[in-house]
Amino acid sequence: QVQLVESGGGLVQPGGSLRLSCAASGRIFSVNIMGWYRQAPGKERELVARITSDGLRKYVDSVAGRFTISRDNAKNTVYLQMNSLKPEDTAVYYCTMGVDQNTYWAQGTQVTVSS
Repeated sequence: QVQLVESGGGLVQPGGSLRLSCAASGRIFSVNIMGWYRQAPGKERELVARITSDGLRKYVDSVAGRFTISRDNAKNTVYLQMNSLKPEDTAVYYCTMGVDQNTYWAQGTQVTVSS
C-alpha cells in the first residue's frame, strides 16, 4: 500500500510564504503526475498545480506567478512553494499522486492566511 504524508501547512500573514511537501512511501514502481488541490470552506475542491514526470507544469490562474510546484523523483516527493499569499488562498491543501495504476491522496494540511 502507498501512503502520502504532507507537511508544511500553517498560519501565515498576507504576503508571506509557505512551502508544502508531500512524500510517498510504500510499494512504488513509478510515479506519474503529482499535484496539489485545495478546498476552501463552502467551495469545491480545485486543482492548484500539477507536474508531470517530464516536469511539465500547470497552474490555476489565481496562483500563477506566485506558486511553484516541483518534484524530487528520487524521493517520490512533491513540493509547493507558495509566495505572496493572500487571504483567499486559505484552504485545506491536498497532495495527490498517480502511482503505478492508482491515484492516491494525502490527508490534507490547513493553510490559513490571515493578519
